[in-house]
Amino acid sequence: MKIGWIGLGAMGKPMATNLLNELKSINVYNRTTQKTLELVSKGATAFNSIKELVENSDIIFLMLTNTDAIRDVLTSKDCVLDSLIKGKIIVDMSTISPEDSKEFFSLVKEKDCSYIDAPVSGSIGAAITKQLVVLTGGEEKAKDVCKKYFEILGKATIDFGESSNGSIAKLSINMLLGVFTQSMAESLTFALKLGLEKEKVLNMISLSGMNTPLFQSKIESFTKEIYPSAFALELMSKDLGLLNDMIDKHHLDLPLSKIANETYKKAKESGYGKEDLAAVIKTVREDNK
Repeated sequence: MKIGWIGLGAMGKPMATNLLNELKSINVYNRTTQKTLELVSKGATAFNSIKELVENSDIIFLMLTNTDAIRDVLTSKDCVLDSLIKGKIIVDMSTISPEDSKEFFSLVKEKDCSYIDAPVSGSIGAAITKQLVVLTGGEEKAKDVCKKYFEILGKATIDFGESSNGSIAKLSINMLLGVFTQSMAESLTFALKLGLEKEKVLNMISLSGMNTPLFQSKIESFTKEIYPSAFALELMSKDLGLLNDMIDKHHLDLPLSKIANETYKKAKESGYGKEDLAAVIKTVREDNK
């Protein structure tokens, strides 16, 4: 099978690189062509248009920032839908709403092709080290074909069944990520405001039942108050917005998610969007001066 990859951003590039290292040859496209050069030097074939990539690939992976980017790549003239022929598979690994996943599934299905929603749990480090968890929804046959590629990209694949269920799963796990990171920020803010030493508070959490791999990954940021992006705060804000749209649509009462949505939105508006999501502590502190 010829593999095509569209989107070489912070997550897409290491994921595509891991596929290339294993398969020795993949097709790549990125709007900024400079980002394709490193993969080309390792054996990838770069195409100047999405149409060319789709015509020369059997399975096309998408790893893009948001729904608008996916819609543009799928539906614009001479892009994915215009170029599909029967039997090809589209694997969307981006984080988008379940409703959009269902729409894209239908559009691809009209072309006698398959669409899998396969977002991933894990940040840049997990993408580099192949420790992602792939969350899938869609047709069984297409998922079976793609299973071996998911095994290259991550440590596990969890199949949630029908189309859009992978997207639901991704919003669910990111809800926990956003709320937990904000709770870490609030716990630290409370302790430090009341005069405790930061190092001792961080050590306390590390030795307690509240310790998690996520907390350990953020200790250095909280200690040095520098927040290099493993998972950008603006992306967390985007995902919480998608999540809260679904909460409202289904008339759910999930107050922690609502609060987190507002906090990350405020942090993004304060200019912290390009930093790691742990930078939400800046907004928590500003609200408690």
